[in-house]
Amino acid sequence: MLNQTINLHENTPPHGMNDDAPVSRVLKMVVEPEAAGQRIDNFLLTRLKGVPRSHVYRILRTGEVRRNGGRVKAEDRLDAGDILRIPPIRLSSPDTVPIPADSLRTQLESRILYEDEHILVLDKPQGMAVHGGSGLRYGVIEGLRAIRPDARFLELAHRLDRDTSGCLLIAKKRAALTSLHGQFRDDQIKKVYLALLVGEWAHKYWRVDAPLEKNTLRSGERVVRVARDGKAAVTEFRRLARHVGATLVEARPVTGRTHQIRVHAQTLGHPIAGDDRYGDENLNRPLRQKGLRRLFLHALETRFTHPQTGKSLCIKAPLAVELQGFLDALPVADRKGTRA
Repeated sequence: MLNQTINLHENTPPHGMNDDAPVSRVLKMVVEPEAAGQRIDNFLLTRLKGVPRSHVYRILRTGEVRRNGGRVKAEDRLDAGDILRIPPIRLSSPDTVPIPADSLRTQLESRILYEDEHILVLDKPQGMAVHGGSGLRYGVIEGLRAIRPDARFLELAHRLDRDTSGCLLIAKKRAALTSLHGQFRDDQIKKVYLALLVGEWAHKYWRVDAPLEKNTLRSGERVVRVARDGKAAVTEFRRLARHVGATLVEARPVTGRTHQIRVHAQTLGHPIAGDDRYGDENLNRPLRQKGLRRLFLHALETRFTHPQTGKSLCIKAPLAVELQGFLDALPVADRKGTRA
């Protein structure tokens, strides 16, 4: 809840803005208890209706948004009672193309795996980001808000890579989001992924314990690398089936770092099939010629405690049809010579 809403008035647009774009007054927002713990970028994106996502991130990046008089980062989390100062902001022009709610409704509604008044679990489509930004007009969360305009609260409880499909948890109440965040923080939420590794992996089980660190290349691309002083990261890999030139594995992330499974698979010497960032093009090419058109990584299962009832839930997302079809067409490898 806010103690002030956007009121338009005649004003000179801030430097660099379109002269035709309406501009708001300076805003002051008081963070109420129900928003405590939320990331500041998500807080602003859900409350500054009509403000381009790119502009929200720009005013955060340049320090124009102030919390209790000090600068903040997009990932900072709010406390009850915080006072946010928002500079005059540009609203979307009338000709802004809206999110296609009808097509999204068909795409997203059919992929809901579980829903009640507190949470929603979606089988996220491959190729759709969980949120907009970086050149993307919208993602899953904006899509859900567009097809459910009356929903008072919809927030991502975690993230999946754009090219990863499968179970994605969304909170429909602030208390549910706080509970899920706590479960993730304490590693109480258990997730199982299916991944196809390039090459025939000899082991049946391996636990990768390799700290990870985010890096930004000169090109601006963000990558994650194993680093001695990085954040702790652990993934367990279990072999399910060996195919000619590839191995199907179950990956269980003990921690939840960005690109964790992809980077840890790379450290095994068997990157995930179709991975154009951490994989090997020479190894991916034969699989692409056989019909693999995407990253073979799928969030198959998630286990967590329901935020309201306290009951344990296990939600599963069936393997995407295109991945299952590709897998079925791969010949099984000779089992001789395997070792634990």
